[in-house]
Amino acid sequence: MSAAILAIFAGALAATVLPLRKQILEGAKHAVRRTIPLTIVLTGATLSFANATAVGFRACLIIVATMTAAMASAWIFGKMFGVWPRTSVLIGAGTAICGNSAIVAVAPLIDAEDQDVMLSMGAINVLGLVLMFVSPFVGTAIGLGDNGYGVWAGSTIHAVPQAVAAGFAFSEKAGGVATLVKLVRVALLAPLLLALALGYARTRKDRVTVHYARLVPPFLWGFFGLFLLNSLRLLPVLQFQSGYSVNLANVLAEAGNITLALSMAAMGLEINLKMFAKVGGAAVAVGAAASATACVVSWLMIRALL
Repeated sequence: MSAAILAIFAGALAATVLPLRKQILEGAKHAVRRTIPLTIVLTGATLSFANATAVGFRACLIIVATMTAAMASAWIFGKMFGVWPRTSVLIGAGTAICGNSAIVAVAPLIDAEDQDVMLSMGAINVLGLVLMFVSPFVGTAIGLGDNGYGVWAGSTIHAVPQAVAAGFAFSEKAGGVATLVKLVRVALLAPLLLALALGYARTRKDRVTVHYARLVPPFLWGFFGLFLLNSLRLLPVLQFQSGYSVNLANVLAEAGNITLALSMAAMGLEINLKMFAKVGGAAVAVGAAASATACVVSWLMIRALL
């Protein structure tokens, strides 16, 4: 279980058992607004297109098709189950790309509320754990080989550690393929963010005049900047006279993990458990339907192309 999820559980527990004053809750909201943009910027240091060419064109087609199916199905099933539209978009992004990181990155672009983020993250993390455990058994049952299963796991399982664990649970070769496919999928977070930002702006044309130069917020430029620097391998490795070296990309990635955990703890203080009990089941149902759709589409594409 990631530090971010532990943090949000700790915040929710504190909000449940402690008499928190209004000033503390307002401070938590302020902390979320400050740390989430910084987290998004730092996430760019963990992403790169360097390994994309090694995956192969057919695997890339499977990745894109699976992502599209996940986003579309989350939106469709969200309407069917009565889930808030922004929650559905976040569930789709978390299913399509990389779980928590995608949800955190997409949320500010569509003006999502904290409750949208909490519901989508809760659903995605529960389902990601389930997929991690059942995927090796399902892959064996449907007759996937090492390469096919690696592509299937890498293109469908939510978080990077979950996809890697599920891949190596099948075989060492499948684990390597799953890791590579998952990294390419994570790298596609950047174009997804831009597409969602532009698409959301178009839905507001009837109310406001949209200036696309002002559409992309500063934190997104920072994200793209670090993403580009890491792709070009321009982030330095600091070498000290003692022989100790520090990879700046790793430092930035770890800083991003810390700020994400802090923001999730602050967000946990705002969790309304009654609201989650009322709407959370529907969010999990939407996430399950989107995950199942992604798994089926990926399997069909693997059978057709690999």
